[in-house]
Amino acid sequence: MIPSGIMKHSRGKLPLPIIIITTCVFVFVTILYAERLSFLSSKSIFKFKPCPRKTTKPNTKKVHEEIVIVNASSWIDDRFDFDPEECNVANGKWVFNHSIKPLYSDVSCPYIDRQFSCVKNGRNDSDYRHWEWQPEDCTLPRFNPELALRKLQGKRLLFVGDSLQRNQWESFVCLVEWIVPHEHKSMRLGRVHSVFTAKAYNATIEFYWAPYLVESNSDIDIIDIKQRIIKVDAIAERATNWTGVDILVFNTYVWWMSGIRIKTIWGSFANGQEGYEEFDTPVAYKLALKTWANWIDSTINPNKTRVFFTTMSPTHTRSQDWGNMEGVKCFNETNPVRKKKHWGSGSDKRIMSVVAKVVKKMKVPVTFINITQLSEYRIDGHSSVYTETGGKLLTEEERADPQNADCIHWCLPGVPDTWNQILLAML
Repeated sequence: MIPSGIMKHSRGKLPLPIIIITTCVFVFVTILYAERLSFLSSKSIFKFKPCPRKTTKPNTKKVHEEIVIVNASSWIDDRFDFDPEECNVANGKWVFNHSIKPLYSDVSCPYIDRQFSCVKNGRNDSDYRHWEWQPEDCTLPRFNPELALRKLQGKRLLFVGDSLQRNQWESFVCLVEWIVPHEHKSMRLGRVHSVFTAKAYNATIEFYWAPYLVESNSDIDIIDIKQRIIKVDAIAERATNWTGVDILVFNTYVWWMSGIRIKTIWGSFANGQEGYEEFDTPVAYKLALKTWANWIDSTINPNKTRVFFTTMSPTHTRSQDWGNMEGVKCFNETNPVRKKKHWGSGSDKRIMSVVAKVVKKMKVPVTFINITQLSEYRIDGHSSVYTETGGKLLTEEERADPQNADCIHWCLPGVPDTWNQILLAML
């Protein structure tokens, strides 16, 4: 007998409250699972290397006739794969990828010096433009020009240094300028200070010529190496042009590598040739870099300005360094060095040590753009004989002489684009 107060449920049928509860739980689990899948698809917890993407120019349109907005649907912001604190960009390899097209050419970008315009100057091989640097323990995001300009909106980016730093500056300008309509950009070229302005973003990308960072008697009117004197304690006159900048990128190396002892002076140039002292290069370099570091620490507010230092760009003037015993400098080289950890005589580890020790003691944080090791492999990327000397392009006869090869500077587009790829990833 069933008690009169209890009714027996029909066989095979669940009570309505249980059905409702079960349905709600199922819907909740389904939504939660869908959200989890969405999260994983947008920010993968795995460090997969993205498949190569053929870069195409995004469409641009004007908004309110002044601000230019770029349709960035074709750009994928994969910066979440890159952690500059954990990623050692120097440890990696160059991978050939013919599907990767440079964002510009020395024909399309009007701001490239003839010194770096290899294709316009007659270079016919193109493989050097299709090598992609891949760090071993992280993914280096592709250079996204729209993202770069958004990061620079309302800001000043200033490159300070020698002709290699100008090489990097021109690369950065060419990487971004093509997405800005002609009427919204301008370039002011100066002997010492040059400024590219992206008016739509209220941003400037600038270069300041200071090959030693400190002053010398050869900064403006370049004189013979043996007559150069460096004023290792003087930087204020140059540095007044570096204040009020949001992002500073410094470099100084190649002008120090003359192969002779460096003539240095304190105070005034009034005593001329009689007042100098000679030092080995690392000693003189350290004196100058300490002057730079003291200026940074006493002048720069790290809450308003980020400071970067581009490590030395290697020179490739001795083909025996990479095993080409019959070669001359980087002449006719068309492929990178494949030997891992290759290090040639054009990169002075004593200078690297000086930079590391000086920066370590600074109060203002300085971030290294570590380009030396990855650039060491790229014996194929230099201007070589496709350049100018004394303001004139090399003739066909001069190009046939390997001794005329410029194995210091780089073709654009080319290796400096990767330097800026790293810089953007660190911003």
